[in-house]
Amino acid sequence: MLGSVRKNTSALHINAVWDDEAQVWTATSEDVPGLVTEAPTQELLLQKLRVMVPELLELNGAPEYDGLAPRELLIHSEQRAVLAC
Repeated sequence: MLGSVRKNTSALHINAVWDDEAQVWTATSEDVPGLVTEAPTQELLLQKLRVMVPELLELNGAPEYDGLAPRELLIHSEQRAVLAC
């Protein structure tokens, strides 16, 4: 069931968080059920997402998936740093 995929939009929201211990970016999304992936750089993560997101949407039976969606991936990234104050 794909109830969490946003309807009537061409953009899907992806959350990317830097894991300092593992030295990878981890991506998840409420818009794409089953999406959990990681990569050492944001560029490699984006390459993986371009393949995985459409595959997961199709596998989950997204009603608006037409083979062209999504047109946009909105990736929200987070990286924390310790300040020397």
